[in-house]
Amino acid sequence: MTGPSSTLTWAQLRDLKCAELEEAADGWGKASNRADAGRDRIEKQLLTGLRETQQGAAADAAVRRLRQMGRNLQYVYTECGLVRTALNSLAHEMRAQQKVLRNALDDAESLKFTVHADGSVTYPEGGEGLIDGKPLPGGTARVNTMPGLLPPSGLVAPNPNATKAQDIADRVTKAVRTAAEIDWRFTRVLRRLKAEEGLKVPDRTWTDAAGDAAAVRDAARGYLKSRIPHDAPPAARGEWWAHLTDEQREEYLAVYPDQIGNLDGIPATVRDTANRDNLQLLIGKLEGRDDETSHVRLAGLREIDRQLRSDGRPPMYLLGIGDEGNGRAIVSFGNPDTARNVAAYVPGLNTALDEEFATGDLKRARDTAIGAKEMDPDTTVASIVWLGYDAPQASLDHLTADLEVAGESSARKGAAAYNEFMAGISATNENSDPHVTAIGHSYGSLTVGIAARQGGGIPGADDVVLVGSPGVGAHSAEELGVGRDHVFVGAAENDPVTKLPNSREASGLGTGIVGGASVGFSLGMAGGPVGAVLGGAVGGIAGGSMGYAAQDAQTEESDVWFGTDPAHRDFGANRFAVDDGPRLLERGHRPAEAHSNYFDPAKDQVSADNIARIVADRSGEIERGRPR
Repeated sequence: MTGPSSTLTWAQLRDLKCAELEEAADGWGKASNRADAGRDRIEKQLLTGLRETQQGAAADAAVRRLRQMGRNLQYVYTECGLVRTALNSLAHEMRAQQKVLRNALDDAESLKFTVHADGSVTYPEGGEGLIDGKPLPGGTARVNTMPGLLPPSGLVAPNPNATKAQDIADRVTKAVRTAAEIDWRFTRVLRRLKAEEGLKVPDRTWTDAAGDAAAVRDAARGYLKSRIPHDAPPAARGEWWAHLTDEQREEYLAVYPDQIGNLDGIPATVRDTANRDNLQLLIGKLEGRDDETSHVRLAGLREIDRQLRSDGRPPMYLLGIGDEGNGRAIVSFGNPDTARNVAAYVPGLNTALDEEFATGDLKRARDTAIGAKEMDPDTTVASIVWLGYDAPQASLDHLTADLEVAGESSARKGAAAYNEFMAGISATNENSDPHVTAIGHSYGSLTVGIAARQGGGIPGADDVVLVGSPGVGAHSAEELGVGRDHVFVGAAENDPVTKLPNSREASGLGTGIVGGASVGFSLGMAGGPVGAVLGGAVGGIAGGSMGYAAQDAQTEESDVWFGTDPAHRDFGANRFAVDDGPRLLERGHRPAEAHSNYFDPAKDQVSADNIARIVADRSGEIERGRPR
C-alpha cells in the first residue's frame, strides 16, 4: 500500500489484480463465518445443554467461560467482517479507476499517441497550416498545460491532436490520483482493524469496534449503503434481501447491522442477528461517556442484552435498536414471521430507552405472549413491544399541561413509523392469514389511533386494543378501520389518564384558578400575610371549580383530552373488565399506579387475561365491562 506522499504510476494501477483483493476478502469472510458459527453453537447448544442438565458452582463457572468465549467470537466475527468489506470496497473502487485508465489508454492506442510513465501524452503532427498548408508539428500534452498550441495570431490553426492528447493526459492523471487517495484511505482503515493482545474483549474493545465500523463505513462510502432500499415499501425490501448472495448479506450484516436490523420487511431472524451485533456496538459507543443521557441509555441497553443472553422463554427477537431521539427498541417474544397470532404494543408517556423500559415494558410484552399461549396452547404467538418513536416525556403531576405541549405531533410521527413496521410484519409473516392485534397504552393509544386512521389503516390489523387511553383522536370506534366490534378498551376506574378533562375544560380550570386565586389573595390581604395566602388558596379552588364547570356545561360528557373517551358508550367500542386499581394517592402504592397495571397478571389478572384472549383470537371469551 502506498502512503499519502507516495507515487502511484498508471502502470501499477493498470496491472493491479483486484481479483486478488477479493480473494483475500473471501478468506476473511470465511474466518468471520467460522466465528459466527462457533458463537451460535455456544449460545444455542452448549449453554442450553448446561443450563438444562447441570447445576452448581462448576456449572456456573462453565457458563461464565462459555459466555466470554461467545463474546470473543462475536468480536472476531465483527472485525473479520469489517476487514472483508474494506477489501471488497477497495477492490470495487480501484476497479472503477482501472476502467477510467484503460479507456484513456485504449483511446491513445487507437490514435497512435504515446503515453509516458509520468502521464504525459505525445501526439503526432496533424492538421495543416493556414498559409503553407503543411501538417502542423506534433508535441506532448501534460497535465495543466496545452503544449503544441502556438499563441493565437489569427494565422495559425492548432494541431487537432493536441486537444485529444490533453484529454487523455487529464484522464490518466485523474485516475491515478483518485486511486492513490483510495489506496491511502483504506490503508488507514485496515491498519486500525486489529485485536487487543490476548483477545480479552472487555467493554473498551467494543468501543474500539464501534469506531472500526464507523471507519469502514466512511471509507467504503457508497459501496454498500447506497444500495439499501430505504425508500422502497417493506415488501420490496424483503425481495431485495432475498435476491442478495450469501456473501452480500454477510457484508451488510458486518458493516451495516444498524441499517439492516431496523429495515422493515427484512426477516425477523436476520434483523435479530443484525441488532444483537449493533447492540454491542451501541454499548461500546456509550461506554465511558459521563453525561446523564448516556448513563441512562447504557443501563437500558445492558438490561436488554442481559435478557437476550438469558435464553428465556418465549424466545426473544431483537427487531430494532438505536440511539436516535429518546432511543429506539423493538423486542418480540416469539417469532413474528412464523406466529399465527401477532401483537404489537406501543407504550406511551415517559417511555424511553432506559432500564425501566427494559424491565417494565418488555415484561408487558412477555406477559402477553405467555398469557395468549395459555389461552390457546395449540397456537403460536409473537408479542412485540414497539418503541419506534419519541414518546412525550412528562410527569403525571403535571399531566394536563404536559399533554397540551405534546399535542399530537409525536403521535403522528410515531403512527407513520408504526404503520411501516406493521407493513413489514405483514410482508414477512409466513401464515396465509395471521391474526394481528395493535395495542396502544396511554399516549401510545393515540399513536395507534392515528395510525389506524392513516391511509388504509394499520397494515394487517384485525383487532385494536386501547388501555389507559387519554383519547385516540377519534370520535368513534368505526374510524379505526377494523370495525367497532374489533376495537377493545380497558379503562381502570382509578386511572386518572382515562379521565383527563378535554382542552376546553382544562382551559376553564386553569383560567379559573388564576383568576380566583388573584381575587382571593387581594381580599385576604386585610387579614395579613396568612389571610392573603389562605384567601388565594380558597379563591383558586373556587375559581377553578367555577371555570371548569362553565366549560364542562358546553362540552359533551364523553369528551376527553384527545377526542371521545374510548371507554364511553358514545365511542362504540367493546369495553372489557379490568380491576379498579389503587386510588390516585393511596398509601403503599405508586402515584397513579392504576395506569400501569393493565398487562400485569400479578396486579390485574382480569385485564391481563382479557388482553391475552384478544391476542389469541378469542375475543368472544373476554369478560366484558360496562361502558361509561
